[in-house]
Amino acid sequence: MLEENYVTFEIGKAKHIALVAHDGKKKELVDWCDKNKDVLKNHFLCGTGTTARLIAERTGLPVKGYNSGPLGGDQQIGAKIVEGQIDFMIFLWDPLEAQPHDPDVKALLRIAVVYDIPIANNLATADFMLNSKYMTEVYSRKVENFNKTIQDRVEKMK
Repeated sequence: MLEENYVTFEIGKAKHIALVAHDGKKKELVDWCDKNKDVLKNHFLCGTGTTARLIAERTGLPVKGYNSGPLGGDQQIGAKIVEGQIDFMIFLWDPLEAQPHDPDVKALLRIAVVYDIPIANNLATADFMLNSKYMTEVYSRKVENFNKTIQDRVEKMK
């Protein structure tokens, strides 16, 4: 039987940051990135389709672009979280606009919580995250060992 209830992941000093925004929030995120480009330039940035392109064009920062959210970009970022390649995410979603790919959005937010990824869903939280002491330090996060959880559930069913 597996022993550890949690697995520890280390977030290095250079963070891998996912930048995602719905159409009604893209300008806010692009403006925020432009205002904070002196900090962001020290980190690896990625984002979904148009958002990544707009940020790169406006700020000059390199931003790895994935597909547009409705075309699988949310799922691509979710996969990178699972693979340990994204440390935190700024996802400005529009609470006043229905999204055709809402299940993908919920899946992305869910996987970020499962893997204990800090998430900013508004600019105030993004400001707090970017100005946290952890932005310049190594940080260890604990993630539930789901393999053990599943194995324990199977054992209880016997």
